[in-house]
Amino acid sequence: MTTTLLSFLFAITILTITPGFDTALVLRSAAAQGWKRASATAFGVTLGCLIWGVAVGLGLGALLLASETAYNLLKWIGAAYLFYLGIKLVLNPRSQPEEVKTDKAQQGFVACFSRGLFGNLLYPKVGVFYVTFLPQFIPAGASVALWCTLMALAHMLLGLMWNAALIGGSHYFSRQLRQPRVLKIMDRLTGCVFIGFAAKLALSRR
Repeated sequence: MTTTLLSFLFAITILTITPGFDTALVLRSAAAQGWKRASATAFGVTLGCLIWGVAVGLGLGALLLASETAYNLLKWIGAAYLFYLGIKLVLNPRSQPEEVKTDKAQQGFVACFSRGLFGNLLYPKVGVFYVTFLPQFIPAGASVALWCTLMALAHMLLGLMWNAALIGGSHYFSRQLRQPRVLKIMDRLTGCVFIGFAAKLALSRR
């Protein structure tokens, strides 16, 4: 149990700090509208992760309880998907950061929060990733819905801490995370993590 939890925390930490759309969104909000509205954006982004985790946990739990065949099919699809993502990141890392367009006009807290929340919820790769990534960390016989929710909550808390650091040092991080060398290192590191967990998932048993 301890090894599984530590593995999950290590993997999710790497994923959280890897620059992506969410990172660009928070940094852009901090630079354009200040730390308060950037905090609202960050909370919306991380709340989206929690909602995805709850939704995936409820649907995934029903699926896994229904069929051994469905479980094995999901396992192999998940392993293949993680392996694909890993190879893609290792062989073809980004050299340019993702850009986020925002209005120049000052937006209210609700608008900033909504932008972060729906930017996450309308990004289906988050749900697909949760479906393929979370099952390998759920103990045998445990509640799938509960564990998915707890893991998504852990992801949310890590995301809040990381975003707080991003907002606090927005000028520094914005400059550093836009460097091609940093992006390539982070993408390749994330790719290696994906490949490792793809192998772990493929070799696991129910």
